Amino acid sequence: MKKVLFTIFAVGGLLTHGTMQAQEDYVKFGGAVRYNIHDKSWNDDKTDPQFTWDTWRLNVDARTAGVDLSFEYRFYPVDNSHFLHHGWLGYGFNEDLYMKLGVSQVPFGITKFASHSWWFQIPYYVGLEDDYDMGIKFDYTGIENLTLNIAYFHQPEPKGSPNYAARYSYDITPSENASLKETSQFNIRAAYNLSDDWEIGLSGQFGSNYNSVLDESEASNAFAAHVVGNFGNGFNFKGEYISYDFGAKDNAGNDLAAVQMGAYGYDYNVAAKADIWVAGLAYSIPVEWGPISNIQPYIDYSVITKAEEGFHNSEHFVPGFLVTAGSIYTYVDWAFGKNNAG
Repeated sequence: MKKVLFTIFAVGGLLTHGTMQAQEDYVKFGGAVRYNIHDKSWNDDKTDPQFTWDTWRLNVDARTAGVDLSFEYRFYPVDNSHFLHHGWLGYGFNEDLYMKLGVSQVPFGITKFASHSWWFQIPYYVGLEDDYDMGIKFDYTGIENLTLNIAYFHQPEPKGSPNYAARYSYDITPSENASLKETSQFNIRAAYNLSDDWEIGLSGQFGSNYNSVLDESEASNAFAAHVVGNFGNGFNFKGEYISYDFGAKDNAGNDLAAVQMGAYGYDYNVAAKADIWVAGLAYSIPVEWGPISNIQPYIDYSVITKAEEGFHNSEHFVPGFLVTAGSIYTYVDWAFGKNNAG
């Protein structure tokens, strides 16, 4: 499977009440639009390349009485779906401890992204990169060079439209033979700065997958080790190892070798137990070409090795480059996949 993708991502915002510098309380409205030109090798109807209006979104960020609010809702015309990206209330107890209540990013592995490209890396497609869930999270920075994240997520983020799989980040979704839902998830993440340029970290995730027909839950877990570094006057490296076991049973009480996951309105099957290896390298080149200020070529690669006998490995390889012009970001990607979800 091969994909070629050209993406324009434009971001804009409007401050409507006061300023963040002059007043403690503020409200800021913003948004973004994104367009794609893509050419898919598996299309046989001679319609490629195609131009699509991929995304538009609305953002609200505010503060009042020391409480922060951040909200983002996304619309995907190409997929006929729309859903919440995040929505949380935040409060800083002191300069070292900050709380987020609501739908926020799950602290696991490399954050915010384990990837450089538009396509993410394989962990995103199994709910382990840039995942968002509903719960409470605490960020602690009171130990020198160390960031600790501790969170409890009662459930996935709310579904959007048109179905349960209409969501930004991938979650386990109910199928005809397995009425499943993620619940009661605990996360802990520790990231240590070896220097200003290098971070290493460990993450653990412990939850359960509830079957409403059996009225039973099975334990689910994931572990990650990561490293992120800047070196050589412009290079950035991201490396990660993940091991997960999404314990789950079907409606007849049988252990599942694969679970159904979904996002953007679509479902597909994912190996219930596997290891993932991730590596990405990018190089930033400052330029002064009219509005263009930076060009960043990159290579992202990830592979998932599945525990179930007879399951084939999946690979994901994306060379490309990012062009930055103010708040306009253009990704030019060549995405190659083997045994991927398409």
